[in-house]
Amino acid sequence: MPGIDECLLEAMALPGAKGAALVDWSSGLALGTAGDSPVGDHETTAAETAELARAAAEYESFAPADEAPLRGEAAGPPVEDLIVTTRTGYHVLRFVETSFDSSVFLHLWLDRADGNLALARHKLRALAEGLVLR
Repeated sequence: MPGIDECLLEAMALPGAKGAALVDWSSGLALGTAGDSPVGDHETTAAETAELARAAAEYESFAPADEAPLRGEAAGPPVEDLIVTTRTGYHVLRFVETSFDSSVFLHLWLDRADGNLALARHKLRALAEGLVLR
């Protein structure tokens, strides 16, 4: 079970990965970073992506309060992941379920020409499930 640094290094091993971070969406702080930032500053990127994550997780338009988990599923973050596409890249935000009341997500920035969005979603899901927050 990887910790934050190992998790981000694994994310950076994906084809086309340009940057990765673990972000607390309630505070907007980066808990760990690897690679580059789209704006040259990981803290600015963390704060901006946290705003997007917070909107998706808290607004009923995206995460209705009456949506109960399917039978046998544990309650977790109300949103699994978000994908933002730009002309040059993809931003994938994967919410992380933790054993404590937490609001964190993995953010992976991929180059559009070299990145594989399906592979990135699959890998981020596995990383989020195995992440050990210490």
